[in-house]
Amino acid sequence: MGINIALDGPSGAGKSTIAKAVAAKMQYVYVDTGAMYRAVACYMVTSGTDLDNTDEIIGKLKEISVKLEYKDGAQHVILNDEDVSDKIRTPEISMAASKTSAIPEVRTFLFDLQQNMAKENDIIMDGRDIGTVVLPNADVKIFLTASAKARAERRFKELQEKGDPSTFEEVLRDIEQRDYNDTHRETAPLKKAEDAVEVDTTELDLQQSIDEICRVINAKLDEKKNAEPVKENKERARRVLMEVRPITKTHHVNPVKLVVYSALRWIVVGLYHIYYDIRWEGTENVPKDGGNIFASNHRSYQDPVFIALRARVPLSYMAKEELFNGNKAFKWLITAFGAFPVTRGKGDTAVIDTSIDKLESGRNLAIFPEGTRSKDGKVGKGKTGVALIAAVAQTKVIPVGITFEGKLKFRRKVIVRYGKPILPAEIGANDADSKSLKVLKNKIMEEITDLVHE
Repeated sequence: MGINIALDGPSGAGKSTIAKAVAAKMQYVYVDTGAMYRAVACYMVTSGTDLDNTDEIIGKLKEISVKLEYKDGAQHVILNDEDVSDKIRTPEISMAASKTSAIPEVRTFLFDLQQNMAKENDIIMDGRDIGTVVLPNADVKIFLTASAKARAERRFKELQEKGDPSTFEEVLRDIEQRDYNDTHRETAPLKKAEDAVEVDTTELDLQQSIDEICRVINAKLDEKKNAEPVKENKERARRVLMEVRPITKTHHVNPVKLVVYSALRWIVVGLYHIYYDIRWEGTENVPKDGGNIFASNHRSYQDPVFIALRARVPLSYMAKEELFNGNKAFKWLITAFGAFPVTRGKGDTAVIDTSIDKLESGRNLAIFPEGTRSKDGKVGKGKTGVALIAAVAQTKVIPVGITFEGKLKFRRKVIVRYGKPILPAEIGANDADSKSLKVLKNKIMEEITDLVHE
Protein backbone atom coordinates (compact mmCIF):
# COMPACT_ATOMS: atom_id res chain seq x y z
CA MET A 1 0.00 0.00 0.00
CA GLY A 2 1.26 3.48 -0.85
CA ILE A 3 1.05 6.63 1.26
CA ASN A 4 -2.56 7.83 1.36
CA ILE A 5 -3.58 11.45 1.89
CA ALA A 6 -7.32 12.08 2.41
CA LEU A 7 -8.57 15.58 1.65
CA ASP A 8 -12.22 16.23 2.54
CA GLY A 9 -14.32 19.36 2.63
CA PRO A 10 -17.44 21.13 1.36
CA SER A 11 -18.18 22.12 -2.23
CA GLY A 12 -16.07 25.01 -3.55
CA ALA A 13 -13.40 24.78 -0.86
CA GLY A 14 -10.75 24.38 -3.57
CA LYS A 15 -10.05 20.72 -2.84
CA SER A 16 -9.44 19.69 -6.44
CA THR A 17 -7.25 22.67 -7.37
CA ILE A 18 -5.17 22.41 -4.20
CA ALA A 19 -4.94 18.61 -4.28
CA LYS A 20 -3.68 18.68 -7.89
CA ALA A 21 -0.98 21.21 -7.03
CA VAL A 22 0.09 19.38 -3.88
CA ALA A 23 0.17 16.03 -5.71
CA ALA A 24 2.38 17.51 -8.43
CA LYS A 25 4.68 19.08 -5.86
CA MET A 26 5.03 15.88 -3.82
CA GLN A 27 4.98 13.59 -6.89
CA TYR A 28 1.86 11.73 -5.75
CA VAL A 29 -1.04 10.54 -7.89
CA TYR A 30 -4.09 12.80 -7.64
CA VAL A 31 -7.46 11.03 -7.46
CA ASP A 32 -10.44 13.35 -8.00
CA THR A 33 -13.37 11.38 -6.59
CA GLY A 34 -15.70 14.32 -7.13
CA ALA A 35 -15.04 14.07 -10.85
CA MET A 36 -16.09 10.42 -10.76
CA TYR A 37 -19.42 11.28 -9.12
CA ARG A 38 -19.91 14.17 -11.52
CA ALA A 39 -19.31 11.80 -14.45
CA VAL A 40 -22.06 9.49 -13.19
CA ALA A 41 -24.37 12.50 -12.74
CA CYS A 42 -23.46 13.75 -16.23
CA TYR A 43 -24.56 10.45 -17.75
CA MET A 44 -27.85 10.56 -15.87
CA VAL A 45 -28.56 14.14 -16.99
CA THR A 46 -27.62 13.64 -20.65
CA SER A 47 -29.56 10.37 -20.87
CA GLY A 48 -32.70 12.02 -19.54
CA THR A 49 -32.83 10.01 -16.31
CA ASP A 50 -35.32 11.09 -13.66
CA LEU A 51 -33.01 12.19 -10.81
CA ASP A 52 -35.80 11.60 -8.31
CA ASN A 53 -36.16 7.97 -9.40
CA THR A 54 -33.53 6.02 -7.47
CA ASP A 55 -34.36 2.70 -9.14
CA GLU A 56 -33.92 4.22 -12.60
CA ILE A 57 -30.51 5.65 -11.62
CA ILE A 58 -29.35 2.31 -10.18
CA GLY A 59 -30.54 0.50 -13.29
CA LYS A 60 -28.39 2.71 -15.53
CA LEU A 61 -25.14 2.20 -13.60
CA LYS A 62 -24.41 -0.90 -15.67
CA GLU A 63 -24.28 1.33 -18.75
CA ILE A 64 -21.48 3.48 -17.33
CA SER A 65 -17.70 3.25 -17.56
CA VAL A 66 -15.69 5.92 -15.70
CA LYS A 67 -11.92 6.29 -15.97
CA LEU A 68 -9.35 8.85 -14.90
CA GLU A 69 -6.53 9.32 -17.40
CA TYR A 70 -3.46 11.53 -17.17
CA LYS A 71 -2.21 13.19 -20.34
CA ASP A 72 0.59 15.76 -20.37
CA GLY A 73 0.30 16.09 -16.60
CA ALA A 74 -3.44 16.88 -16.69
CA GLN A 75 -6.30 14.70 -15.47
CA HIS A 76 -9.02 13.78 -17.96
CA VAL A 77 -12.35 12.26 -16.97
CA ILE A 78 -13.46 9.62 -19.47
CA LEU A 79 -17.14 8.67 -19.48
CA ASN A 80 -17.94 5.79 -21.84
CA ASP A 81 -14.87 6.64 -23.94
CA GLU A 82 -15.80 10.37 -24.11
CA ASP A 83 -13.69 13.08 -22.44
CA VAL A 84 -16.19 14.98 -20.25
CA SER A 85 -13.65 16.94 -18.20
CA ASP A 86 -15.33 20.27 -19.03
CA LYS A 87 -18.94 19.08 -19.21
CA ILE A 88 -19.00 17.94 -15.58
CA ARG A 89 -18.08 21.35 -14.11
CA THR A 90 -21.43 23.15 -14.53
CA PRO A 91 -23.88 24.01 -11.69
CA GLU A 92 -26.47 21.67 -13.25
CA ILE A 93 -24.09 18.69 -13.00
CA SER A 94 -23.01 19.80 -9.51
CA MET A 95 -26.58 19.62 -8.22
CA ALA A 96 -27.18 16.33 -10.00
CA ALA A 97 -23.99 14.89 -8.46
CA SER A 98 -25.18 15.93 -5.01
CA LYS A 99 -28.36 13.89 -5.56
CA THR A 100 -26.88 10.81 -7.20
CA SER A 101 -23.91 10.55 -4.82
CA ALA A 102 -26.34 10.10 -1.91
CA ILE A 103 -27.46 6.76 -3.37
CA PRO A 104 -25.57 3.84 -1.73
CA GLU A 105 -25.39 1.84 -4.97
CA VAL A 106 -23.69 4.76 -6.75
CA ARG A 107 -21.08 5.03 -4.01
CA THR A 108 -20.47 1.28 -4.07
CA PHE A 109 -20.13 1.45 -7.86
CA LEU A 110 -17.13 3.82 -7.55
CA PHE A 111 -15.77 2.63 -4.19
CA ASP A 112 -13.64 -0.26 -5.50
CA LEU A 113 -11.98 1.88 -8.16
CA GLN A 114 -11.00 4.46 -5.55
CA GLN A 115 -9.61 1.89 -3.10
CA ASN A 116 -7.59 0.09 -5.78
CA MET A 117 -5.93 3.36 -6.73
CA ALA A 118 -5.06 3.92 -3.07
CA LYS A 119 -3.57 0.44 -2.67
CA GLU A 120 -1.30 0.73 -5.67
CA ASN A 121 -0.01 4.31 -5.48
CA ASP A 122 1.09 7.17 -3.24
CA ILE A 123 -2.06 9.23 -3.64
CA ILE A 124 -3.91 12.36 -2.66
CA MET A 125 -7.63 11.72 -2.85
CA ASP A 126 -10.20 14.44 -2.36
CA GLY A 127 -13.93 14.22 -1.76
CA ARG A 128 -16.48 14.41 1.02
CA ASP A 129 -16.12 11.07 2.79
CA ILE A 130 -12.55 10.02 2.02
CA GLY A 131 -11.19 10.14 5.57
CA THR A 132 -14.36 8.73 7.10
CA VAL A 133 -15.41 6.03 4.60
CA VAL A 134 -13.15 5.46 1.58
CA LEU A 135 -9.74 5.67 3.32
CA PRO A 136 -10.40 5.43 7.06
CA ASN A 137 -6.76 4.39 7.62
CA ALA A 138 -5.22 7.19 5.54
CA ASP A 139 -1.76 8.31 6.66
CA VAL A 140 -2.87 11.95 6.73
CA LYS A 141 -6.42 13.34 6.88
CA ILE A 142 -7.18 16.98 6.14
CA PHE A 143 -10.53 18.77 6.30
CA LEU A 144 -10.34 21.77 3.97
CA THR A 145 -12.97 24.46 4.46
CA ALA A 146 -13.80 28.15 3.86
CA SER A 147 -16.83 30.39 4.34
CA ALA A 148 -19.74 29.86 1.92
CA LYS A 149 -19.27 33.37 0.53
CA ALA A 150 -15.57 32.86 -0.13
CA ARG A 151 -16.23 29.53 -1.83
CA ALA A 152 -18.99 31.03 -3.97
CA GLU A 153 -16.70 33.89 -5.08
CA ARG A 154 -14.02 31.41 -6.18
CA ARG A 155 -16.48 29.19 -8.04
CA PHE A 156 -18.16 32.21 -9.69
CA LYS A 157 -14.80 33.46 -10.97
CA GLU A 158 -13.95 30.01 -12.32
CA LEU A 159 -17.28 29.75 -14.17
CA GLN A 160 -16.94 33.27 -15.60
CA GLU A 161 -13.56 32.35 -17.09
CA LYS A 162 -15.26 29.42 -18.83
CA GLY A 163 -18.04 31.65 -20.17
CA ASP A 164 -20.76 30.18 -17.95
CA PRO A 165 -23.74 32.60 -17.59
CA SER A 166 -24.52 31.73 -13.94
CA THR A 167 -24.89 34.72 -11.55
CA PHE A 168 -23.08 35.03 -8.22
CA GLU A 169 -26.40 34.64 -6.37
CA GLU A 170 -27.08 31.38 -8.22
CA VAL A 171 -23.62 30.05 -7.41
CA LEU A 172 -23.99 31.01 -3.73
CA ARG A 173 -27.38 29.29 -3.51
CA ASP A 174 -25.87 26.24 -5.18
CA ILE A 175 -23.04 26.15 -2.63
CA GLU A 176 -25.43 26.52 0.33
CA GLN A 177 -27.81 23.88 -1.04
CA ARG A 178 -24.96 21.44 -1.65
CA ASP A 179 -23.66 22.03 1.89
CA TYR A 180 -27.08 21.12 3.25
CA ASN A 181 -27.46 18.07 0.97
CA ASP A 182 -23.98 16.76 1.71
CA THR A 183 -24.23 17.11 5.49
CA HIS A 184 -27.77 15.72 5.79
CA ARG A 185 -27.69 12.71 3.46
CA GLU A 186 -28.12 9.28 5.07
CA THR A 187 -25.22 7.62 3.25
CA ALA A 188 -21.67 8.84 3.99
CA PRO A 189 -22.57 12.44 4.94
CA LEU A 190 -19.93 15.15 4.81
CA LYS A 191 -18.21 15.42 8.17
CA LYS A 192 -14.75 15.97 9.55
CA ALA A 193 -12.95 12.78 10.59
CA GLU A 194 -12.00 12.76 14.25
CA ASP A 195 -8.27 12.56 13.45
CA ALA A 196 -8.35 15.09 10.57
CA VAL A 197 -6.51 18.41 10.64
CA GLU A 198 -8.84 21.30 9.74
CA VAL A 199 -7.45 23.94 7.38
CA ASP A 200 -9.55 27.09 6.80
CA THR A 201 -8.60 28.89 3.58
CA THR A 202 -11.06 31.80 3.79
CA GLU A 203 -8.22 34.30 4.27
CA LEU A 204 -5.61 32.42 2.23
CA ASP A 205 -4.83 32.73 -1.46
CA LEU A 206 -4.16 29.67 -3.61
CA GLN A 207 -0.39 29.51 -3.06
CA GLN A 208 -0.76 30.02 0.68
CA SER A 209 -3.34 27.24 0.80
CA ILE A 210 -1.04 24.87 -1.11
CA ASP A 211 1.88 25.67 1.18
CA GLU A 212 -0.22 25.11 4.29
CA ILE A 213 -1.50 21.73 3.07
CA CYS A 214 2.07 20.64 2.22
CA ARG A 215 3.22 21.75 5.68
CA VAL A 216 0.49 19.71 7.38
CA ILE A 217 1.22 16.61 5.28
CA ASN A 218 4.98 16.74 5.88
CA ALA A 219 4.49 17.34 9.60
CA LYS A 220 2.12 14.38 9.92
CA LEU A 221 4.35 12.06 7.88
CA ASP A 222 7.41 13.08 9.94
CA GLU A 223 5.39 12.40 13.08
CA LYS A 224 4.59 8.89 11.87
CA LYS A 225 8.18 8.31 10.74
CA ASN A 226 9.59 9.27 14.11
CA ALA A 227 7.13 7.12 16.07
CA GLU A 228 8.43 4.42 18.40
CA PRO A 229 9.96 1.30 16.71
CA VAL A 230 7.13 -0.95 17.92
CA LYS A 231 4.59 1.15 16.05
CA GLU A 232 6.75 1.07 12.92
CA ASN A 233 6.95 -2.72 13.12
CA LYS A 234 3.16 -2.96 13.41
CA GLU A 235 2.75 -0.67 10.42
CA ARG A 236 5.19 -2.73 8.41
CA ALA A 237 3.36 -5.94 9.31
CA ARG A 238 0.04 -4.36 8.32
CA ARG A 239 1.32 -3.75 4.81
CA VAL A 240 2.10 -7.42 4.25
CA LEU A 241 -1.22 -8.53 2.77
CA MET A 242 -0.78 -12.29 3.24
CA GLU A 243 1.86 -14.69 4.48
CA VAL A 244 3.83 -16.50 1.77
CA ARG A 245 3.12 -20.24 1.56
CA PRO A 246 4.87 -21.64 -1.55
CA ILE A 247 3.14 -24.57 -3.23
CA THR A 248 5.07 -27.84 -3.12
CA LYS A 249 4.43 -29.10 -6.66
CA THR A 250 4.27 -32.61 -5.19
CA HIS A 251 0.60 -33.12 -6.06
CA HIS A 252 -0.43 -34.14 -9.55
CA VAL A 253 -3.70 -34.54 -11.41
CA ASN A 254 -4.94 -38.12 -11.59
CA PRO A 255 -3.24 -39.85 -14.59
CA VAL A 256 -6.54 -41.23 -15.88
CA LYS A 257 -8.04 -37.75 -15.86
CA LEU A 258 -4.98 -36.48 -17.71
CA VAL A 259 -5.41 -39.07 -20.47
CA VAL A 260 -9.08 -38.16 -20.87
CA TYR A 261 -8.24 -34.47 -20.76
CA SER A 262 -5.49 -34.86 -23.38
CA ALA A 263 -7.79 -36.71 -25.78
CA LEU A 264 -10.57 -34.17 -25.31
CA ARG A 265 -8.11 -31.30 -25.70
CA TRP A 266 -6.92 -32.44 -29.13
CA ILE A 267 -10.47 -33.02 -30.32
CA VAL A 268 -11.36 -29.46 -29.33
CA VAL A 269 -8.18 -28.13 -30.97
CA GLY A 270 -9.35 -29.70 -34.23
CA LEU A 271 -12.83 -28.24 -33.91
CA TYR A 272 -11.43 -24.80 -33.15
CA HIS A 273 -9.20 -24.96 -36.23
CA ILE A 274 -12.32 -25.61 -38.29
CA TYR A 275 -14.39 -22.82 -36.74
CA TYR A 276 -11.66 -20.18 -36.26
CA ASP A 277 -8.55 -19.17 -38.16
CA ILE A 278 -6.56 -19.74 -34.99
CA ARG A 279 -2.90 -20.20 -34.14
CA TRP A 280 -0.87 -20.45 -30.95
CA GLU A 281 2.57 -18.84 -30.63
CA GLY A 282 5.24 -19.24 -27.96
CA THR A 283 3.99 -22.70 -26.95
CA GLU A 284 7.56 -23.56 -25.88
CA ASN A 285 6.92 -21.27 -22.91
CA VAL A 286 4.02 -23.41 -21.64
CA PRO A 287 5.18 -25.55 -18.67
CA LYS A 288 4.59 -29.29 -18.91
CA ASP A 289 3.59 -29.56 -15.26
CA GLY A 290 0.77 -28.02 -13.20
CA GLY A 291 0.71 -25.45 -10.43
CA ASN A 292 1.30 -22.50 -12.75
CA ILE A 293 -0.64 -19.30 -13.34
CA PHE A 294 -1.65 -18.17 -16.81
CA ALA A 295 -2.35 -14.41 -16.73
CA SER A 296 -4.11 -13.12 -19.83
CA ASN A 297 -5.93 -10.15 -21.27
CA HIS A 298 -9.68 -10.73 -21.48
CA ARG A 299 -11.36 -10.58 -24.90
CA SER A 300 -14.17 -13.14 -24.85
CA TYR A 301 -15.88 -15.95 -22.95
CA GLN A 302 -13.75 -18.33 -25.02
CA ASP A 303 -10.50 -17.11 -23.44
CA PRO A 304 -10.16 -19.93 -20.84
CA VAL A 305 -10.49 -22.48 -23.66
CA PHE A 306 -8.04 -20.64 -25.92
CA ILE A 307 -5.45 -20.71 -23.12
CA ALA A 308 -6.11 -24.31 -22.02
CA LEU A 309 -5.80 -25.91 -25.44
CA ARG A 310 -1.99 -25.79 -25.33
CA ALA A 311 -1.62 -26.64 -21.63
CA ARG A 312 -1.01 -30.32 -20.83
CA VAL A 313 -2.53 -29.97 -17.36
CA PRO A 314 -6.16 -28.83 -16.82
CA LEU A 315 -6.88 -25.23 -15.89
CA SER A 316 -9.01 -23.80 -13.12
CA TYR A 317 -10.31 -20.28 -13.46
CA MET A 318 -12.37 -17.70 -11.61
CA ALA A 319 -15.89 -16.92 -12.81
CA LYS A 320 -18.33 -14.35 -11.51
CA GLU A 321 -20.65 -15.65 -8.81
CA GLU A 322 -23.80 -14.92 -10.83
CA LEU A 323 -22.96 -17.73 -13.30
CA PHE A 324 -23.34 -20.29 -10.50
CA ASN A 325 -26.76 -19.08 -9.40
CA GLY A 326 -28.72 -19.87 -12.54
CA ASN A 327 -29.16 -23.00 -14.65
CA LYS A 328 -27.97 -26.10 -12.75
CA ALA A 329 -26.74 -27.84 -15.89
CA PHE A 330 -24.64 -24.82 -16.83
CA LYS A 331 -23.27 -24.63 -13.28
CA TRP A 332 -22.27 -28.31 -13.47
CA LEU A 333 -20.64 -27.79 -16.88
CA ILE A 334 -18.44 -24.82 -15.92
CA THR A 335 -17.53 -26.45 -12.61
CA ALA A 336 -16.49 -29.62 -14.44
CA PHE A 337 -14.21 -27.50 -16.63
CA GLY A 338 -12.49 -25.94 -13.62
CA ALA A 339 -14.47 -22.77 -12.85
CA PHE A 340 -15.00 -21.60 -9.28
CA PRO A 341 -17.02 -18.56 -8.12
CA VAL A 342 -15.66 -15.18 -7.08
CA THR A 343 -17.70 -12.34 -5.59
CA ARG A 344 -16.56 -9.28 -7.51
CA GLY A 345 -16.27 -5.84 -5.87
CA LYS A 346 -16.57 -7.11 -2.28
CA GLY A 347 -13.02 -8.07 -1.39
CA ASP A 348 -13.63 -11.84 -1.64
CA THR A 349 -10.46 -12.99 0.17
CA ALA A 350 -11.64 -16.62 0.26
CA VAL A 351 -11.01 -16.80 -3.48
CA ILE A 352 -7.27 -16.36 -2.79
CA ASP A 353 -7.26 -19.48 -0.61
CA THR A 354 -9.26 -21.40 -3.22
CA SER A 355 -6.79 -20.36 -5.91
CA ILE A 356 -3.82 -21.52 -3.85
CA ASP A 357 -5.59 -24.84 -3.17
CA LYS A 358 -6.14 -25.35 -6.92
CA LEU A 359 -2.46 -24.73 -7.61
CA GLU A 360 -1.39 -26.99 -4.75
CA SER A 361 -3.60 -29.78 -6.14
CA GLY A 362 -1.54 -29.80 -9.34
CA ARG A 363 -3.91 -27.87 -11.61
CA ASN A 364 -2.98 -24.72 -13.48
CA LEU A 365 -4.85 -21.49 -12.87
CA ALA A 366 -6.05 -18.93 -15.44
CA ILE A 367 -6.53 -15.33 -14.25
CA PHE A 368 -7.67 -12.25 -16.14
CA PRO A 369 -6.11 -9.32 -14.21
CA GLU A 370 -8.27 -6.68 -15.92
CA GLY A 371 -11.36 -8.18 -14.29
CA THR A 372 -13.69 -7.47 -17.21
CA ARG A 373 -13.62 -8.14 -20.93
CA SER A 374 -12.18 -5.52 -23.27
CA LYS A 375 -14.48 -4.68 -26.17
CA ASP A 376 -11.86 -2.85 -28.22
CA GLY A 377 -8.89 -5.10 -27.52
CA LYS A 378 -6.97 -2.52 -25.49
CA VAL A 379 -5.27 -3.86 -22.38
CA GLY A 380 -6.43 -2.22 -19.14
CA LYS A 381 -4.46 -1.41 -16.02
CA GLY A 382 -5.04 -4.70 -14.25
CA LYS A 383 -5.58 -5.51 -10.58
CA THR A 384 -3.17 -6.86 -7.98
CA GLY A 385 -5.02 -10.14 -7.37
CA VAL A 386 -2.86 -12.08 -9.83
CA ALA A 387 0.31 -10.73 -8.20
CA LEU A 388 -0.96 -11.58 -4.73
CA ILE A 389 -1.73 -15.19 -5.65
CA ALA A 390 1.59 -15.61 -7.48
CA ALA A 391 3.57 -14.08 -4.60
CA VAL A 392 1.83 -16.17 -1.93
CA ALA A 393 2.24 -19.38 -3.95
CA GLN A 394 5.71 -18.38 -5.27
CA THR A 395 4.92 -20.00 -8.60
CA LYS A 396 5.42 -19.18 -12.26
CA VAL A 397 3.21 -16.72 -14.10
CA ILE A 398 2.90 -17.29 -17.85
CA PRO A 399 1.68 -14.08 -19.54
CA VAL A 400 -0.77 -14.61 -22.40
CA GLY A 401 -1.92 -12.23 -25.11
CA ILE A 402 -5.12 -13.00 -27.05
CA THR A 403 -5.83 -10.92 -30.14
CA PHE A 404 -8.58 -10.74 -32.75
CA GLU A 405 -10.38 -7.89 -34.46
CA GLY A 406 -14.01 -6.97 -33.85
CA LYS A 407 -16.34 -9.64 -32.52
CA LEU A 408 -15.46 -13.30 -32.25
CA LYS A 409 -17.22 -15.17 -35.03
CA PHE A 410 -16.84 -17.91 -37.68
CA ARG A 411 -13.38 -17.97 -39.33
CA ARG A 412 -12.23 -14.98 -37.32
CA LYS A 413 -8.42 -14.82 -37.13
CA VAL A 414 -7.34 -15.45 -33.54
CA ILE A 415 -3.78 -15.41 -32.18
CA VAL A 416 -2.90 -16.73 -28.71
CA ARG A 417 0.64 -15.86 -27.60
CA TYR A 418 2.38 -17.31 -24.54
CA GLY A 419 5.24 -15.27 -23.06
CA LYS A 420 8.22 -16.34 -21.03
CA PRO A 421 7.36 -17.41 -17.46
CA ILE A 422 7.78 -14.81 -14.72
CA LEU A 423 9.07 -16.00 -11.34
CA PRO A 424 8.09 -13.69 -8.46
CA ALA A 425 11.39 -14.25 -6.63
CA GLU A 426 13.42 -13.25 -9.69
CA ILE A 427 11.96 -9.72 -9.65
CA GLY A 428 12.17 -9.31 -5.89
CA ALA A 429 8.63 -10.40 -4.96
CA ASN A 430 9.70 -12.73 -2.17
CA ASP A 431 6.93 -11.48 0.11
CA ALA A 432 3.31 -10.45 -0.39
CA ASP A 433 3.90 -6.86 0.65
CA SER A 434 2.22 -4.03 -1.25
CA LYS A 435 5.40 -2.69 -2.84
CA SER A 436 6.48 -6.09 -4.20
CA LEU A 437 2.96 -6.82 -5.46
CA LYS A 438 2.88 -3.54 -7.36
CA VAL A 439 6.18 -4.37 -9.09
CA LEU A 440 5.02 -7.89 -9.94
CA LYS A 441 1.62 -6.76 -11.18
CA ASN A 442 3.20 -4.09 -13.40
CA LYS A 443 5.63 -6.63 -14.84
CA ILE A 444 2.80 -9.06 -15.65
CA MET A 445 0.68 -6.37 -17.30
CA GLU A 446 3.63 -5.07 -19.33
CA GLU A 447 4.31 -8.56 -20.68
CA ILE A 448 0.64 -9.13 -21.53
CA THR A 449 0.46 -5.78 -23.31
CA ASP A 450 3.61 -6.56 -25.32
CA LEU A 451 2.16 -9.93 -26.37
CA VAL A 452 -1.11 -8.35 -27.47
CA HIS A 453 0.65 -5.71 -29.59
CA GLU A 454 3.41 -7.98 -30.91
